[in-house]
Amino acid sequence: MRAFWREGIRRMGSNESIVTLAMRGDGDEPMTQGTAIALLERIVADQRTILGEVTGRNPSAQPQVWALYKEVQDYYDQGMRVPEDVTLLFADDNWGNIRRLPRAADRARSGGFGVYYHFDYVGGPRNYKWINTTQVSRVWEQMHGAWRQGADRIWIVNVGDIKPMEMPISFFLDYAWNPEAWPAERIPEWTRQWAQRQFGAEHADAIARILSEYTRFNSRRKPELLDTATYGLTAYNEAERVTSEYAALAAEAERIGALLPADARDAYFQLVLHPVHASANLHDLYVSAARNRLYARQGRASTNTFADRVRARFETDAALSRRYNTEIAGGKWAHMMDQTHIGYTYWQEPPRNVMPRVEVIQVPVMAEMGVAVEGSDAWWPASRDTAVLPPMDAFSRQTRWIEIFNRGSVPFAFSAASAQPWVTVSPSAGRVDAETRITVSVDWDRAPAGIQRVPVTITGADGRRVVVHAVIHNPQTPQRGQVRGFVEGGGVVAMEAEHYTRAVNAGAIRWTRIPQIGRTLSGMTVPIDAPSQTPGRGTPSLEYRMHLFTPGEVEVRAYFSPSLDTRGGEGLRYAVSIDGGAPVIVNAHADGSSRAGDRNAAWEQMVAQNINVSISRHRVDAAGEHVLRFWMVDPGLVLQRIVVNTGGLKPSYLGPPESFRAP
Repeated sequence: MRAFWREGIRRMGSNESIVTLAMRGDGDEPMTQGTAIALLERIVADQRTILGEVTGRNPSAQPQVWALYKEVQDYYDQGMRVPEDVTLLFADDNWGNIRRLPRAADRARSGGFGVYYHFDYVGGPRNYKWINTTQVSRVWEQMHGAWRQGADRIWIVNVGDIKPMEMPISFFLDYAWNPEAWPAERIPEWTRQWAQRQFGAEHADAIARILSEYTRFNSRRKPELLDTATYGLTAYNEAERVTSEYAALAAEAERIGALLPADARDAYFQLVLHPVHASANLHDLYVSAARNRLYARQGRASTNTFADRVRARFETDAALSRRYNTEIAGGKWAHMMDQTHIGYTYWQEPPRNVMPRVEVIQVPVMAEMGVAVEGSDAWWPASRDTAVLPPMDAFSRQTRWIEIFNRGSVPFAFSAASAQPWVTVSPSAGRVDAETRITVSVDWDRAPAGIQRVPVTITGADGRRVVVHAVIHNPQTPQRGQVRGFVEGGGVVAMEAEHYTRAVNAGAIRWTRIPQIGRTLSGMTVPIDAPSQTPGRGTPSLEYRMHLFTPGEVEVRAYFSPSLDTRGGEGLRYAVSIDGGAPVIVNAHADGSSRAGDRNAAWEQMVAQNINVSISRHRVDAAGEHVLRFWMVDPGLVLQRIVVNTGGLKPSYLGPPESFRAP
C-alpha cells in the first residue's frame, strides 16, 4: 500500500490537486468490522510522511481532505482527528441530506470543512440514476445550511451520469460561487435565468415553471421506486390527480417546444421535453397497471383496454429513449438514456426494463352493470356495504363521481336519479359501452342546513339498481363568507406550511419561506445556526387558524423535508399546541431516521418517500375556531405541511389536498 500511495503522489507532479487521506475497505465496504481508529491514524500519518518525502515540502503546504463518507464518519464521531491543515469533508446520506456540519467551536481549524453531495446514487434503498429528480430548492436548503455553518472550503457533487443533471449542476456551481447572490426568495429567478440562457427570454418564464414542476413531481418518489401501489386509486383521487397534473405539464411542454426555433428543439427535447414526457409516461404506466388489476377484480370490460395501455406506455418509454439516443443532434447523445428504470425488485437495477404485470380477462357477451364510487375500491351490487360517496361541504363545494361500468360486451342504457332536486347528477341517462363516469354536485343556495344523506339511484341492465348515498354538510354556522383560516372537511384539516395566519419571529430567528421545495408547495424554516428554543411566549412560531366541527382527540401530522440532525444528536425537535394548551415537544426523528444507513428501515422509508411525517396528539374540547401553533425548538427542520386528523384521514402517499381556506 505504501508503494501504491507513493506512486500516486509522484504521478500528481506539479498539478493543482487535493490529496485524499485515509482509506476504506475493498468494494465500498468498511476496512474492519469495528471502528479501527488506531489503524486509520497510522495510515494517515504514513500518508503524510510519504507526501512530504515525495514533494519535498511540508505536508501542510499541499491541500488535503479527509472524506467522512459512510462508516468513515464513525471514526470522526468516536474521536479520531487529523492534523488541523486537513479539510474535513462531510458527506450527505447519498440522498441529498447532509449528515453532519461543523460545530462552532471547531470552525477555526485551518483546513476548514467541506461537503460531498449526491445527485444520483448506486445503493440502498434503491439506485437512482436514470433522470433528474433533484429540486434546486432542496440543494439550496442543504448547501445554504452548509455555508452558514462554515462548511465552505470544498464542495463536491457526485453526478454519475452528467447528461440529465445539467440544471442542478449549474445551480450547485452558481450557488457555490456566490451564495449571497441567491437568497431563498430568488430561487425561482435563478431557474428563469437558466431557462433564458438556454432558450431565450420569450418563453423563459414558462420553461422555468415546467422545470420546477417536473422536478417537484419527480422528487416525490424516485422513478426507480415507483410501482403500482405508490399512488392510491381511491383516497383523495390521488393517482388520478398525479397523472393528470403530469399529463397537463407534458402538454404544456409540448406546446412551448413547438414555439421554439428549429435550432433550439434538440436541446429543448434533451433538457425539458424528454424528462417531462418520460416521467409523465412512467407515472401513467404504473397507474394504468394498478387500474388494470383493480378492474380485473371488478370484472370490468375495460380491464383488457388498460392492459393494452400499459403495453403502449412501456413501448413509449423505449421509443423516447431511442429518440434521445439516436435522433437528437444526429445521435450525439447515444446510449445516454440506456439506464434501466422499470422493474426494480430490490436496490440494484434490473438487467433490462421489465413491464409491470397485467391481467387479461375473458369478458362475457351479456351486459351486466357494475357501479363504483369515488373513494372506494369496492363495487356494487357485489359489495354488501352501503355505497357512500366522500362528503361534500359548503366550504370546498366538491363534485363527486360515480362510475357505471359494463361487465359484459353488449352496451346497456342507464339512468341516474337524485332523491332531492338540489342534488344534481350529470349525465342523468345514457349508454354504457365500457364505463361512464357521472358527477354528483350540490346547489348550495337551495341545500338545507345540517348534514343530509341523499340517495342517488342508478338503474341499468335488466333493471338492476344500485343506490349510492351522497353526504352533504351545510352547517348553519359558520357561513362560508364568515370564516377565517382553514375549515375541517371530511374529518381532516390539511394546511400548506406557507399559508400560516401569523408568523412570530424572535430577533435574528426569522421564518424563511423556501419556494418550490418538497412534494406539494414549499417549506418554512429558520436559520440553521439559530440556537435551540424552549417554546413559549415570544419564541418563534407559526400560527394557523382553523375551524373544527369534531371535538375530542385529534392527531397533528407535521410533514418535514427528510433533513438529518447535522449536530450529531438523536434528532430534531419541534412543538405543537392548540389554543392555550401547553406545547407538546416532539422529536421528528424519534424513530431513529436521523441515523442514515442501509439497514435502518426508518431512514430508508424517509428518503424513499422524500418526507418525514411526525405525529403529536392533542385534545380539543369544543367545535369552533381554534389556533394551532407550530413552535420552533431545534433549527434544521423544513416544514412542508400540517394535517390535523379529527378521525377522517385516509391512507395515501401525499396526504389529503389542502383544505378550504379563507385568508
